[in-house]
Order: sequence, then C-alpha cells, then structure tokens
Amino acid sequence: MKISKRLQTLTPKGDDGWGVYYKAMQMIDDGVELLNMTIGEHDIGTDPVILEEMHRAALGGHTGYAAVPGIEPLRRAVAERTQRMTGVETGPENVLITPGGQAGLFAAHMLVCDPGDKALFIDPYYVTYPGTIRAAGAQQVAVKARPETGFQPGAADIDAAADGAVSLLINTPNNPTGAVYTRKTLDGIAQVCKANDMWVISDEVYDSQVWTGSHLSPRALPAMAERSLVVGSLSKSHAMTGSRLGWIIGPKDAIAAAANLSTHTTYGVPGYIQDAGLFGLSLGAEYEARIAAPFRRRRDLVRGLVAQQSFISSIPSDGAMYVMLDIRPTGLSATEFCLKLLEEAHVATLPADSFGTAAAGHIRLAMTLPDDQLVRAVSRLLEFATAVRQAA
Repeated sequence: MKISKRLQTLTPKGDDGWGVYYKAMQMIDDGVELLNMTIGEHDIGTDPVILEEMHRAALGGHTGYAAVPGIEPLRRAVAERTQRMTGVETGPENVLITPGGQAGLFAAHMLVCDPGDKALFIDPYYVTYPGTIRAAGAQQVAVKARPETGFQPGAADIDAAADGAVSLLINTPNNPTGAVYTRKTLDGIAQVCKANDMWVISDEVYDSQVWTGSHLSPRALPAMAERSLVVGSLSKSHAMTGSRLGWIIGPKDAIAAAANLSTHTTYGVPGYIQDAGLFGLSLGAEYEARIAAPFRRRRDLVRGLVAQQSFISSIPSDGAMYVMLDIRPTGLSATEFCLKLLEEAHVATLPADSFGTAAAGHIRLAMTLPDDQLVRAVSRLLEFATAVRQAA
C-alpha cells in the first residue's frame, strides 16, 4: 500500500548528524559507561509536588475530555505569566494549550501556511523545524546565522530570502547555540516581517533560562503583537518534558482558528495534566529561577574550563541549557570529532551537523549532567582535543 509523499519526505535520508547519538545510545545499552551531553533533558525529574497535584487531579476525576483550547484557569495563568514577562496585554482568549511546544510549532505553521507557501527559519535550528514546516505543507527555507556574529540572525539575510514568504520561525534563547537575540536583532526581524507582511513564529520555550541580558519577545515590539505567534512550554521552565504541556499565544482570531485545528487533531490535553501545570505556574517566577539555576552555574563551569586552553573556543552562551564549541582547530569535522570522542573518551556530544549547516565545525554540549560529571566530561573533551591537535 502507498504511503503519502508528505510522510515519505518528512525527514531527509541519512542520519543528519544523529548517528553519533544513536551510537551513544547503543553503547549505553551494551553497558558502556558514558558521560552523555547529547539531549536537552533535565538531570532532575519533575518536582514531586507537581506530580502529587497531577495524581490528586486524576484521582479526583479530571480524566475525561477537557476543554479543547485548554481549561480556563490554565489559559488565564499562562496569559498572566506572559503579560508579567513581556508587558504585553494578554488574556485567556490569546492562549491555546497544546500537547507540548512541538505540537504548538506544528499548529502555528498550519495556522499561517497554505500548501506550497514559503516559510523561513533560522539555521542553526532545533532539529524538528524543517520537518514541522514540511508537515504543514509549506516549503522550508533556511536563513543562516553566522558564528562570527554570535549566531545573531541578520535582517539583511532574512530580507534577501523573504520575497513570497508568509512566515519566519525564530528561537530565542536559542537551541543549539545558546544565543539570546538582542533588541537590535529583533528590531531588524520585526522590520523585515512588517515590510514583507510575514508572521513571526517565536519559539520561546527557554524564556526562563537567560544568563546574560534579558529575554525579549518579538510580540512586545511595536505593531508586532498582531503578527506574532509565540510558542511556549512547561518542559524547560518546570522540568515537565514528559507531561507534554505547551501553548501558543497570538491574536484572538488566530487562536480561535488554531483551537479548531486542535478539535480535529489532538483534541486537547488531559485535564489532570493541565491541573498539574496550573499548580506549577502558581509556584511563581522564583520556582522557575530555581529550575534554571543549575544551567547558569554549569555554563560558567564550562566557560572556565575552556578558558584554560587557547585553541578550542566557546560561542557565548547567553541562555538555554547548551554550549557550542568551535572544534575546527583540531582539523576534524564535527561528526568525526564527536565519533572519536565517543569511542575513545566515552563522552557523548552532538555535531552541529544535527542542527543545520551554519555551524559546521562546531559541537553542542547539553549541560544536563551533575556538576562533577560535567566537569569530568568537558575535561576529557579538552584533553582529547589537545591530543588530536598534537597528533596532526
């Protein structure tokens, strides 16, 4: 029987840099002890107090169909958090609850893209972006951000690709680079989007993880709320990755249309999970800061170790749970470096090939190990890099 071209072409052939990850997982299954820095998953579980609320809500009977757009108290809580963080007036009518940020990204593109439409995104990118755009029936077009600018996307580069485009997908704080887009960068993005009548889809799942400067949402810029769709999630801010609880924030009519899509796809999020998310949000900004704190500390640990040598450099990581290293002075490609590092030093990282072509010669470290293990992993990595360079 025939499988649709939509799904046959959803992802490209080959491992796209993920062969290193699959090899690392196989080694772990085989009993090899690895220091694993591949995936952006907290090294703590979801807080027991949140799980207790989830349990209470389930036992209390909130296991049937919940309101498809999200329960009103949760939509209101997300709106209040957004307004507090951005200063933009936001109400529950501007919020759609989705099964995680990934479902929000898909729904946002379905909302603004017709089949064949051109949709832009920034390279380097989170790995699902191209497939998400293709799944919505649009043509994905990557716009490269450059290492020499700290991976801040340039307005001129976006504008050069914008002719005929209907949307631009951005991510700040950024996975994989750790870049936090500056006001200048976002002003340039806003100008291009307004000049070309494009939507901006802003993935802000790391908005609670900012180490330098402050997070700025493009929705907060003049005349941008009407053309902005912001995707958020409790995955990173509350260590609730497996709960699949996210949202889209946007204009009222757009959110109503996206809710109609949910009726015909996901049919919403289980009520007991929404109740747990509502409880998590009630813990406030101080709780989010506590969940984020280890990554700020670990960012500083990694930078301190890298500063002790002079040929491997780190891209300034101003936010999120990642650091990117420039390993080009070793003479190896990123994939070669990661494979040899895995095989010889038992340290697992990801080549930037996994996230596009703009960061060729770089690797990404997820700072998701306890501090002592992280120090050991990065020390091994730098010792390995030194040995490779000396042998060249």
